[in-house]
Formats: sequence, C-alpha cells, structure tokens
Amino acid sequence: MKNIIAELQWRGLVHDIMPGTEEQLLKEMTTTYIGFDPTSDSLHIGSLVPIILLVHLKNFGHKPIALIGGATGMIGDPSGKSDERNLLDETTLAKNVIGIKAVLSRFLDFNSVEINAPVLVNNYDWMKTFTFIDFAREVGKRITVNYMMAKDSVKKRLTGEGEGMSFTEFTYQLIQGYDFYHLHKEYNCLLQMGGSDQWGNITTGTELVRRMNVGEEAKAFAMTCPLITKADGSKFGKSEGGNVWLTADKTSVYKFYQFWLNTTDVDAEKYIKIFTFLDEATINALIEEHKTAPHLRVLQRKLAEELTVFVHSKEDLENAIKASGILFGNATSEDLKQLNEATFLEVFDGVPQAEIARTEIEAGITIVDVLNEKTGFLKSNGEARRALTANSISVNREKVTEEFVLSTKDLINNQFVLLQSGKKNYFVIRVV
Repeated sequence: MKNIIAELQWRGLVHDIMPGTEEQLLKEMTTTYIGFDPTSDSLHIGSLVPIILLVHLKNFGHKPIALIGGATGMIGDPSGKSDERNLLDETTLAKNVIGIKAVLSRFLDFNSVEINAPVLVNNYDWMKTFTFIDFAREVGKRITVNYMMAKDSVKKRLTGEGEGMSFTEFTYQLIQGYDFYHLHKEYNCLLQMGGSDQWGNITTGTELVRRMNVGEEAKAFAMTCPLITKADGSKFGKSEGGNVWLTADKTSVYKFYQFWLNTTDVDAEKYIKIFTFLDEATINALIEEHKTAPHLRVLQRKLAEELTVFVHSKEDLENAIKASGILFGNATSEDLKQLNEATFLEVFDGVPQAEIARTEIEAGITIVDVLNEKTGFLKSNGEARRALTANSISVNREKVTEEFVLSTKDLINNQFVLLQSGKKNYFVIRVV
C-alpha cells in the first residue's frame, strides 16, 4: 500500500493519530469511516475536509465508509458547543438525511463494484431497534463515567458558564462509540477519522471496540485532522452571507467560486494543499509562481478552479469564470447573454433595478428615455445626452450612441438589460 499518512501529513491534514495507525494503513486495505451529522439538508465547506479524506482513502486503495448520523443527529454532538443543541423533529431529520446522501453521492460512487467500493450507512438503521435497557447493559456497562467525564468536550461544558450538559448529550460519545463497534463487527472497520474536536468521541469508540472484543478482534485505530481556520484566526467556511454550501441552491456556483478566489495569499498557500488533489511538485511550482507575481493571484485562481470542478462541474466553472469576467474583465454582450438567470442575478446582486413593460421594449425605446424617464438611472435627459456624447454609456457591455433604440433583441435571458455608465456604475432593467 502507498503511504496515505505521509500524503496527508505534507498536506497538513493530520492532527492526532493513534500509534499503529500508519502501520495498519501500510499493511493492507483498511476500512475506515467518517461520520456526518444531519444538522441540515446539505453540507457546507466545513465538511469538505472529511469528504476529501474519504476520497484520498479510496484513491490509496482503502475502503471508505460515510456514516450519516440519523440516530446521533437526534441527540446533537456536544463537541465544541457551549450550549445544548435544539433537537430536530423526525420529519426534518429524514429530509436532512436524504439531502446529505445526495451530496456525498456526488463525491463517492456508492454503486461501485470495486473491492474497496465506498459504503454509505445510516446509524439509525441499527440504533432504532436498540432498547434503552439493552444499550445500558451492553454498552453503558463497558465504559466508566470517570472515563467519559475526562473528555474535553464534557469537561468544558461542565466547568463553563453555560447550563451544563444534559444526560442526552452526555450519552452522545457512547452512541458514536457504538457506531464504531457496529461497523467494526459488520464491515471489519478498523479506523475512524474526523475533525480534531472529535478525538474524544473517536477514542471512546476505539476503547469500546477493545472492551467488547478480544485479541486481534480488539484492534481499532483513530486519526483526526486539524479544524481549518483562516490566517487571522477567524472561523473558516463563512462568507458575508453565512455558510458557504456545497449545493448550488444554497450557495450559487458563482459565489462558491468567488469565495475561493478571494482568499488571502497565506490562506491560499495552505488551502491548495488541503482542498485539492494536485501533487506536491505541482503545488510547490504554483506557490513559487505566485510569489513572483502575487497580483496575478495564481494560487487563488487554481484553488477556485479545482474546487469548483470538484464540487460542481467543469461547465459550472466555465459559467462562474464568465460571470466573474462580466464584472472584472472585458466581457462582451454575447458573454452576458450566455449567463443563466440565477448567475446573472448573483453577479448583479445589490445593483439598482427598474422594471419596464415588455410591450414598451417590443415597440422600441430610445436610449435617452431608457436612461432617465424609464429607469431614473441618470437624473435628466441632458445628463443622459452628455454621457452618450462622452461615449460612457454601455448596454450589455457594448458602447452605444444617442441613436440607439432598445428592443427585444437586446434582452439577456429574454428578461434583463444591463446598463452601465462609466466603469463601475451598473443598472439592471427587468422586463415584465
């Protein structure tokens, strides 16, 4: 087996690792799982690292299991949280599980017939028939309260200023631990991975596997990756509009592409190792190229391109690049007309708008009337004429003169017109 740990280490993806883990991964194909709690019906870029870990495992010949926490999601993981989570109702939870399955299926082929084909499981399937009495006898008996209380995720909640921790959340680590035992028994899963905040939960799982088995059957390993932060120490994964999601209905491809494009030089150098599958030599060459001309943003562009294709598609990347060119490049009228409605509205989000009746457009409107009377973009007909004489007015990125008449042939997506005065003043006409 190729050394996946060495690969993950130079990428900055190893935080804690249990002794023997690297040797196990070098010895044979190893079944490994990572859990995803269904707190939403999609996943955001905070989940990209565990997804990428699963893909690396598959690429290195190991067998990845993606676990959706249909059961654990009913409780809520206390790790890294200062207050009790609100419990989700079953309808919301079921909807979230379906959404997360759909997202994970874009990155891993769960229908593959290869020997190391990825597996998708839901822990609700084995927890739903587990009675409280059986759980207390089979699982609760194996782990002491002293052991559970020593976990950082528990200590922080008990010594903090909040309301402490409910018994429900206290049991979370046992249920996650039982997941590891179940997958160990059913799939010979020997390794669990996750974020560094999961170390306590994961090691409870390895402990449970050891205490519920004997000899070679008691083998279990753990590894965590660092929680990703920005260079300034702020939380990774948020933009001005909130979370950056992996589905276009929550975060448009254009905004997703722009998020990566706008990373700082320091972050881009770190992120290109973590979030792409480019090899070390290629990444080092890109870093050196970036240092010689930082203003060209070579690293950010490559990062944005690789991730947009990985999460969405090549076609989506091309549309996002076109959309970026509309605002920041030398886009043409034809480029504008190729944007779909959602992307167009994303690009010009916040730009002033006015509505004009379709019948008026069909009849044709002089550009002077468009600029003043019909939209109020410019304050008067005189200002409109002066701007036109100065050659500073564009319709759909093409310069126009006072003789120009706006008609249906100028519509973008049969419903928009983009006006521009000078370099930075935009206005959108919506045809109704």
